[in-house]
Amino acid sequence: MSKFSYKWSTLGDLNAFFALFFDNVVNLFVLSEILVSFGFPREFIYTRIIPGTALGVLIGDLVYTWLAFRLARRTGRDDITAMPLGIDMPSTVGIAIIVLGPSFLAFKEIFGDVEQAAHYAWYTGIGTMLWMGVIKSICAFLGPYIQRMVPSAGMVGSIAGIGLVWLGAQGLIGVYELPFVGLLSLVIIVFTLIGHFDFPLKIPGAAAAVLVGTLVYYGMGLTGALEGMNLAFKIPGLEGIGLHLPLPQPGGLKAMFGDSLKFLPMAIPLSFLVISVSINIVEAAKLMGDSYSVRSIIITDALATFAAGICGGVAQSTPYFGHSAYKRMGGRASYTLAAGLAVGLGGMFGLIGFFVDLIPGPAVKPILIFIGFDMIRLTFNLTPHRHIMAAVFAIVPSVLNFTYVKLRSLYGYMQDAFSTLQIDLEKAGGVMEKSAPLLPQNVDSLLPAHWLDEFLILGTLGQGFILTAMIWGSAVAFIIDRRIHRAAVTMLLAGILSFFGFIHSVFPAGNLYLPWNLRLETGNGLIERSLTIPYEFASAYLLCAITLLLMYYFGTAKHGQGPSQHNEI
Repeated sequence: MSKFSYKWSTLGDLNAFFALFFDNVVNLFVLSEILVSFGFPREFIYTRIIPGTALGVLIGDLVYTWLAFRLARRTGRDDITAMPLGIDMPSTVGIAIIVLGPSFLAFKEIFGDVEQAAHYAWYTGIGTMLWMGVIKSICAFLGPYIQRMVPSAGMVGSIAGIGLVWLGAQGLIGVYELPFVGLLSLVIIVFTLIGHFDFPLKIPGAAAAVLVGTLVYYGMGLTGALEGMNLAFKIPGLEGIGLHLPLPQPGGLKAMFGDSLKFLPMAIPLSFLVISVSINIVEAAKLMGDSYSVRSIIITDALATFAAGICGGVAQSTPYFGHSAYKRMGGRASYTLAAGLAVGLGGMFGLIGFFVDLIPGPAVKPILIFIGFDMIRLTFNLTPHRHIMAAVFAIVPSVLNFTYVKLRSLYGYMQDAFSTLQIDLEKAGGVMEKSAPLLPQNVDSLLPAHWLDEFLILGTLGQGFILTAMIWGSAVAFIIDRRIHRAAVTMLLAGILSFFGFIHSVFPAGNLYLPWNLRLETGNGLIERSLTIPYEFASAYLLCAITLLLMYYFGTAKHGQGPSQHNEI
């Protein structure tokens, strides 16, 4: 009897490798560009954040390669394709925008030092990552139940909202910062990835957009055209090249039970989303003949996420859609092995950071726009037609959060300018005595009272927006499906979560709290009405839950006389 031999490497693995490798590199581009937009030092990103993040990809893909060998031995088949694993795009964007960016700005205001602020924000991101690893480990045993309980409109609607504002709208702003590069790259993205035309020489669309945009940027820079338009031009150095080992970060572990706790309302739904996606991906792989264990796939991903977090990673890993595509390419197991090594080692030696720095931001922003808009497309494709309205409800909290962050930034600049003015008047000595009566006590006195009230409501609606989106989308979907009891329970859950700040936190930074302990203190960002909002919102959600049940039991719905289910046009 001949010994079984698994054909674990074929020529098709080469195509599969490039697809998986560049998919991960694009995600690292996205992470870097978002963090830079908040003011993170590039060198810190390339030497601290990327190595640990890439480590998760290395660990996950190595284990998935081993799982392919194990499945091949168990089934006796030589055409098993390894499951692809990489950096999760939605949570990469989420943790950068919701955790790292705002934390960096808050710590910079506290310490007045960029490097120190970057370290503490990094630790907060690490702590959030560790929570994601823990949540996914637990959910490996609860995944199917979660998928059945939460409607897809609630699960993916929040991701569509992130795609709309933080990738789409914010990306367009970046495109027009240098339109010669950004618009050109965007047109190529639309032509190839949306219009599905081939770029000359069959160059992949995303690569062509980055390549052409980069060539135009350096051409204009080297000829002095950018300088003539008073635009900055920078040639990256080699400072980041070198060995940057992802070592354990005790500060991140400490932050897990400190500053990171307030970001649980983001970590929980993003972890749930990856669990749901993992289940769907494993089911799709079974249709292609590769029957992996859901639990093994999820636990591997959870351990890779946790290990990356321990060593400084800030973006969770996930099994990737497209197992069938990699299989059609002819991929087996060597493509995941090679991609894991390339991403992991490239991150540790600073090569990925160098390439990220080499490419101008406006050349990459069109890829972010495409990814963001594609997230919206997938949301409406994956959502049942009858739940489209529920998905729209789930998108709105992201818009509110985006608006609040932008206005809060402007509000912060106004406060800084006001403080500087006060200091200048104090230095003026005698002038201060004459000017002081004319100077308002604080910047709030310069703003209309109704604007401050609206700003407070806007902020509370934007805090915990991913969890809020899941709740709103799920409640609407339950009502559409006539599951009124579930809708009422969802409203009750919203009331409990809002009472303690998991959603609708009254603090500008989204802190959790015991509402009876809230106090007006200098610098905590609270105003008089902040003290009553937890009671107002919780009571309102409770009232909604009761009203739903009353309408159900005393109306026509309980007797099957409600409107018929039909497809709306």
